[in-house]
Amino acid sequence: MTTTTAHTPAVTLTLAGRSLTRILRLPAALVPTVAMPLFFLLGFSGSYSSLTELPGFPTDNILSWMAPWAVIQGSAFAGIGASAGVASDLEMGIYDRFVMAPTTRISLLLGPIAAAMARVCLPVTTVLTVALLAGAEVPAGIAGIVMLLVAAEGIAVVGTLWGLSIVYKLRTQRSTSLVQVGIFVTMFLSIGQVPLNVMHEGWLHTVARVNPMTNLLRMARQGFIGNVTWGDTWPGLLVIAVAATAFGWLARRGLRNLTR
Repeated sequence: MTTTTAHTPAVTLTLAGRSLTRILRLPAALVPTVAMPLFFLLGFSGSYSSLTELPGFPTDNILSWMAPWAVIQGSAFAGIGASAGVASDLEMGIYDRFVMAPTTRISLLLGPIAAAMARVCLPVTTVLTVALLAGAEVPAGIAGIVMLLVAAEGIAVVGTLWGLSIVYKLRTQRSTSLVQVGIFVTMFLSIGQVPLNVMHEGWLHTVARVNPMTNLLRMARQGFIGNVTWGDTWPGLLVIAVAATAFGWLARRGLRNLTR
């Protein structure tokens, strides 16, 4: 058991590297992680630029408002992409070899998670570079960038575990479409486009208020529209912790059922 455990980090890094090489073999995998966030940034910033004129809108720079939302969207899809790689291995029968390998099962979960966290660098660097060149501002400076990165890595972990919990059950690449729909729904039914204080009272306001993504976006966005505060940080950290724990349990149970 000691020998097996000692190999866990090496197996994790190997699986993560294998997942990352899929990007080189399948450049189309960059579309949801990079191209789509850039489309969100530029498209929505142009279409919703007049939002900054609404009374109570927290910033007069629409790029500063939309950039964190685009980064979080791309980071979530980085997690889905990592779980999609596992689904592909399951379909081709390659994953059976990983399951039979003399290593701890936790490395089979940590590998995709590590790959997703590495993939986050793509939407963070590309979206922020374009946003800053286009005129976005970060009043909180480095602290604001750090908060965005923490939120991005957190949603990537959650997205990976969510995807794995579905993939281990359905064992097909098509199953990741369920997670994609879930990400889109939670993103759009939150404060992604407008803050709560400028929403009209109604079902959307109610859903956005209780949507966990709202707290995550507050944490990610705070340094781009003002100062970084603990009040805007801890609810986002709580969302990441609770979601990662819940989906991690589901993913681990799915893996255990897969290896029976």
